[in-house]
Amino acid sequence: QVQLVESGGGLVQAGGSLRLSCTASGTIFRINDMGWFRQVPGSQRELVATIDKDSNTVYADSVKGRFTIARDDAKNTVYLQMNSLKLGDTAVYYCNAEVYKRLYSMPAIYWGQGTQVTVSS
Repeated sequence: QVQLVESGGGLVQAGGSLRLSCTASGTIFRINDMGWFRQVPGSQRELVATIDKDSNTVYADSVKGRFTIARDDAKNTVYLQMNSLKLGDTAVYYCNAEVYKRLYSMPAIYWGQGTQVTVSS
């Protein structure tokens, strides 16, 4: 099995910074895309940022210039550096990863349990 565990969430004042981490463990041959999503109650989960195996990145317009996604393949970890946080960034943040368990297996998407980020005024 594969598990993703997030950390780094918390309470921060507007304008502040937080760094989220997400580490994958278990039966892993290779990880392709990794990403961060967020969700507020009553709304759909939305993309924040993704990074592929070549470190190409995609960002939601709302976070461009403020958030940075990065990965450390030796640690099976993806990071999200969040700067200049706004009240609208308050949400539960989830990471995901496209994981190949074996050389010729089909990939599967795995999700973390979520970490709360609360931005206060």
